[in-house]
Amino acid sequence: MNGRVSQQEGFAAMALRLRAAGVVNHDLLKAVEQTPRANFTPPQYQDAVYSKRLIPLDCGAFMEGCDFAVRLLHCLNIKAGQRILEVGTGSGFTAAVMGRIAERVLTIDRYQTLVGSAQKNLEKTGLRNVVVRQADGSAGVPGEGTFDRILITAAFNSLPRMFSDHLVSGGTLLVPIMMSESHCRIVRVNRTGSRFDREDLFDAPYLPIVPQMASFL
Repeated sequence: MNGRVSQQEGFAAMALRLRAAGVVNHDLLKAVEQTPRANFTPPQYQDAVYSKRLIPLDCGAFMEGCDFAVRLLHCLNIKAGQRILEVGTGSGFTAAVMGRIAERVLTIDRYQTLVGSAQKNLEKTGLRNVVVRQADGSAGVPGEGTFDRILITAAFNSLPRMFSDHLVSGGTLLVPIMMSESHCRIVRVNRTGSRFDREDLFDAPYLPIVPQMASFL
């Protein structure tokens, strides 16, 4: 069996698992299918491209299991024409999937190594609406205006108000919150005018966010 067929079968198996779990967003699954995850996965982990396992990246980062990554995007409910902010670029895979649906995606990471590799990965997709930038994800994104959707993939101890303020009315923020030293949960915040409605969703594998940009990585 060649690699391409194996990955097609891996995607099909993942899609069946997600549908069984209630993830039936056809536009999202199409965007995932059109974004070959193998292009974002380190060579030594090609056999785990569409698996549920965490895949290590440089700088101590990781790719979420594919099921979990798609589940996050499903909860974010991205629509055409939206502006998206992602805090925690990683491999660039989720930014690429979001870029196939949304109008513009800004993704930031504190590690220059990850920013550089994500840019190379994204170049393979041909997408022109995804911008990768090195920035301190703990400090918000001053000067970037507002966003329809914000996805954060590093945990805060409480809801980060600086990102809530970046949401438009009708916008959604997805953020991991540390419930204890070892327990992290994904929280969804929907903004309506000046009101913010919080919904706790499910456990997540993320670590607490680290402030400041990395100087040497």
